[in-house]
Amino acid sequence: MFKIFVAFVLAIPCSATAQWTIQDSHTTADLRSVHSMGNGIAWVSGSGGTVIRTTDDGAHWQVCAIPRGAENLDFLGIQARDAKTAIVMSSGKGELSQLFETKDGCQTWTLLFTNPDENASWDGFVTGNSYSEGMVIGDQVNGRFAGFASFYTLDNGWHRFEHTVRSPNLDVTVPHSKDEVVFAASNSSLAGDPGGGLAYVTGGKSGSFLHATKWYRMFLIPDSWYTTFSIVPIPMAKGASAGAFSFATRDGCPDNFVCAFVVVGGDAAKPNERAGTAAYGAVSHQSEVPDRFKRPDSFPGGFRSAVAYNAAAKSWITVGPNGTDASSDDGRNWRALKPAVNDVPDADRNWNALSLPFVVGPKGRIGKLRPDAFKQ
Repeated sequence: MFKIFVAFVLAIPCSATAQWTIQDSHTTADLRSVHSMGNGIAWVSGSGGTVIRTTDDGAHWQVCAIPRGAENLDFLGIQARDAKTAIVMSSGKGELSQLFETKDGCQTWTLLFTNPDENASWDGFVTGNSYSEGMVIGDQVNGRFAGFASFYTLDNGWHRFEHTVRSPNLDVTVPHSKDEVVFAASNSSLAGDPGGGLAYVTGGKSGSFLHATKWYRMFLIPDSWYTTFSIVPIPMAKGASAGAFSFATRDGCPDNFVCAFVVVGGDAAKPNERAGTAAYGAVSHQSEVPDRFKRPDSFPGGFRSAVAYNAAAKSWITVGPNGTDASSDDGRNWRALKPAVNDVPDADRNWNALSLPFVVGPKGRIGKLRPDAFKQ
């Protein structure tokens, strides 16, 4: 685990103006994760056991009660069901990784689960589309990434989730490299539905990889908690602090299959280095995951910790410590989004996590995407 706090090109991509309107979060905590529900509802988590939420599209942010004993925990992931119900994940070795749930609008919290692996930390967390399932992924334990899954509809408990990694073209088991890691940056290295398809991205000295079930058709089996993941290499920066940090997908192909994957990252220790900070992959109806990833023709402006697709603008957006970038061609080219004349000078930077229309960062920083953000 590695925590992060923080074709031919016919024309050079140019900058666009205006993107984030800065809001008052009423906290100085470093904000790590955000889950926007739509209809004005969003939840945010961060350092010091911090959780905040809005029910009026960011006009007001409520600072929630801290779960008992969580004052020193780093909440690196949050998933919500509605305005009153959410689960938050802390990260850290052993008992520092925990899950808490609220059902009363964050007035009170219940401890759901504590990490049983004393030398491993949790790196990502996702719930299903119905909020009835959840999955946590953590550091490698005995050569495999530790995973835990819960099917609330079955027994309301959490179970260790083991999986076998197979090569893309051969039905044989392949080991993880000891240098392969899942980065705990913005809770967007793991995505999908635990009751259906799941995928996560890795990085490290040995390179970056997408690990994926068949996106919509491979299911976790509750009786055995076992499934098979295939792997696809991703051409990203390599190193102890480098690789794939976040990915997102664009739906809309026939039968509502995924059309495109976009991955961002780079080297967190070299935030201004552009090479190896993004990759993209097209998905065919037959494969359901990319057969291969490609490097873009133009990269984002540096290390990026989160990416999302804006369906209304038909564009992707990615954020990081030194800027915000957009792509309107499924990740093949990126252009910087710069502050407008009336914005604060750093409105485009110092961001950790993204769930549109909101973005969050250190020292209580929250922004909301403007409707004109993608206009030239």
